[in-house]
Amino acid sequence: MKPTDLRGILHYVPQFRERVFLIAVDGSVVADENFGNLLLDIAVLRSLNIHIVLVHGAGYQIKLLSERLHEPISNHDGTGVTDAATLSIAITAATNVTHEILEGLKLNDIRAAQTNAIESIPLGIIKGIDHQHTGKVHQIDVELLRTLLDKGIVPVIPPLGFDGNGHTYRLNSDAVAVEVARELGAVKLMFIGSTNGLEIDGKLVSQMAVKELEAALKNSGDKFVPEMISKAQHALRASQGGVPRVHIINGQVDEGLLAEVFSNEGIGTLIYADEYQAVRKAMRKDIRHIMALIKPSIQGEQLVKRTRSSIDKHVSEYYVFEIDNNIVGLIALHSQPDPKLAELASLAVNPAHEHRGIGTKLALFVENLAREQGVERIFCLSTQAFTFFQHKLGYTEGTPEDLPPARREKYEQSGRNSKVLIKILAPATASSGIPPREPALTPTAS
Repeated sequence: MKPTDLRGILHYVPQFRERVFLIAVDGSVVADENFGNLLLDIAVLRSLNIHIVLVHGAGYQIKLLSERLHEPISNHDGTGVTDAATLSIAITAATNVTHEILEGLKLNDIRAAQTNAIESIPLGIIKGIDHQHTGKVHQIDVELLRTLLDKGIVPVIPPLGFDGNGHTYRLNSDAVAVEVARELGAVKLMFIGSTNGLEIDGKLVSQMAVKELEAALKNSGDKFVPEMISKAQHALRASQGGVPRVHIINGQVDEGLLAEVFSNEGIGTLIYADEYQAVRKAMRKDIRHIMALIKPSIQGEQLVKRTRSSIDKHVSEYYVFEIDNNIVGLIALHSQPDPKLAELASLAVNPAHEHRGIGTKLALFVENLAREQGVERIFCLSTQAFTFFQHKLGYTEGTPEDLPPARREKYEQSGRNSKVLIKILAPATASSGIPPREPALTPTAS
């Protein structure tokens, strides 16, 4: 999606208006030349009445300041030991980063305020090692943060915490972001760093369920590159703590934040805690979206041309696959005069969602549905996706004589010479529904 597409953006606005987005920005992103564009993206979100809380890191700046002062540091990311010298450098670096963010927000006419909303306690002694001035979140002043948000002010939270005795502790900014997002009931937590997202076995993963992420982390030595394990762990903690959407994106991509928020495909990795994808019955209000979805397949002669009125007439036989309330897949199950026979038709997937197994899920969904209706044989016609049905779904090739008389007559009139594919269905079981993730193929069938 082009972030400038206002119609695309407005589709999401009702979902996000007056909701909280927690944006966690790495220090390296603040130092990047694209940071000004990121602030423009935040300004767009604020203009749509989305509440923003901004947590920032300072590890990159702490390293630079340490080198400039020729003062070694004990740890740069707020997870290891923080000695007195490192704490001093961390306070200076974090304060400078906060100031830079406040300046940038003001430049974009966004009201913002630095807060001391994080009450901390010492991380303590772990495995015999005293972590000194490294702390952990003990309590969050939610009332303060909500007061600022209600007045349209963006709270800016540095990776520093304070206790009741006037002591300052270094914190890991990602850990702070998780706790604040949970306490405020944020609908999105967005980790913005300098990587494209989570990669497993060297491939970017665009979306993962919490259970999938949890399983991958159990084998993190084989799955994730070391520098991404911490982000993955914090994303998992946030998801398990009630944050419905956690995003990990590259802050060096122009308009990347808007593309992640206002498009189905996004640019990074989405971890979802609730049902992110679902198959449901199509409704009349979906017809406009259905026509747009099948248009490329009709132009490519993968699908027979369908009119708006024909879909409207049989809309109860169509099913759509949604991602965050956006239709990205379509399938139909057409009944036949013989109740033991049915046709799978109109299988189509948005090109932006190819290779994610959506076509397989839809096909298996209607197979299960057909079983529940007492159907014993299901058939489909295909000019280009027949190998998918044969190799992945177990269909066998038939002949036009296998079709019911009325369907055979229509087949012959079309002149498409589609292959006839047939599958014998096993009896229905209690496990019908959307199956687990399947191999990624997203074909179209007539």
